[in-house]
Amino acid sequence: MASFATLFSFLTIALLSFSCSSQFILPIEKDPLTNLFSTSLGIGTPQHNFNLVIDLGGPILWYDCNKSYNSSTYTPLSCDSNLCTNDAGCTSCDGPLKPGDTGNDVLFISNTKVSGFLSGCTDSDAFSDDFPLKNLPKTSKGILGLARTQLSLTKQLSLSSNKLPNKFALCLPSSSKHGSLFIGGVPQKSSFSKLQLTTIPLIINPFSTAPIFTEGDASYEYFIDVKSIKIGGEVLNFKSSLLSIDNKGNGGTKFSTLSNFTVLHSSIFKPLVRDFGKKASDKKIKKVASVAPFEACFDLSTIGRTNTGLDVPIIDLVLEGGVEWTIFGGNSIVLVNKNVACLGFVDGGKEPRTAVVIGGNLLEDNLLEFDLVSSKLGFSSSLLLQNARCSNSEANGNLISIE
Repeated sequence: MASFATLFSFLTIALLSFSCSSQFILPIEKDPLTNLFSTSLGIGTPQHNFNLVIDLGGPILWYDCNKSYNSSTYTPLSCDSNLCTNDAGCTSCDGPLKPGDTGNDVLFISNTKVSGFLSGCTDSDAFSDDFPLKNLPKTSKGILGLARTQLSLTKQLSLSSNKLPNKFALCLPSSSKHGSLFIGGVPQKSSFSKLQLTTIPLIINPFSTAPIFTEGDASYEYFIDVKSIKIGGEVLNFKSSLLSIDNKGNGGTKFSTLSNFTVLHSSIFKPLVRDFGKKASDKKIKKVASVAPFEACFDLSTIGRTNTGLDVPIIDLVLEGGVEWTIFGGNSIVLVNKNVACLGFVDGGKEPRTAVVIGGNLLEDNLLEFDLVSSKLGFSSSLLLQNARCSNSEANGNLISIE
């Protein structure tokens, strides 16, 4: 695979023409069957609208171009381009659009036309079950990559105008109502901008953890430096070195919107389940039989309610500088049926590549801003503390209070 960094020179030449708006706001919807999050964009001429699954770790926008798809504005990369060296996306260069191509075309975003946008095209029916476009919601026909690459949506749009910062913000919904994706960061003239975000560094794993990479490249996924984990105010006892990235790129903590739930190294998962269960018992919460894939499950009728969700032991991620990301019941607990609620963490085994993978369940109803210029993450903690939800946001980026 050619390094994504090598594509920078091509991107600076590509013409990106659209309005001088400094931000784009896209609606996010949650699929009730897969719990994945998606938004919609238009590609090609005539315009083809695609529902795309949001992937924080995805390097590029991929869409499904089956035999019926065609675009008169599509331009393939030249076969003699240095971008095509060992790049599987260039297997069909200098020809008409076919599955497997990487090229540029027109993108339609928020009623704005963007020319020269680079993306990947493939026929998902022609690939194996581990291909990225497999196992998506039935309504989705692609993946919107937001990773730290030159081909991500955010980076490409930032190259088009000095007024569009290389940052984006997510507010993932916890229900069927829409959340928001802010390309360019949190809108300054919205109620979101009034939220005080805690800012922490985004760290870089010097070894790639993604399925598509060049040997020797750093990971383009988003990592944060978690120092310890607390349950009910008490530090969890496990080998803390698991939270650090070692000299082979193992360990650490990253985000993944393609993971429904938060996945932990077994040596972290087991004490977390144990201590959470003890703290839950102290609150007179009754434990019941496990429901796969969860281990710690409880009788819903024995759990109280608060404005931040079910009244269960609080989990804190202790970050660099002593900053704490507090996780309340609204994020940590999953309702598996009308009688049972489970702790939404799963066992990732004894040798996972990454020790902590923060899944979509912990990100819902939290405002997250990824600033790729300063390499920092701003987070709000649960919006339920503000009597609001991501799924109560308006199309203009304003929050509506919960009735």
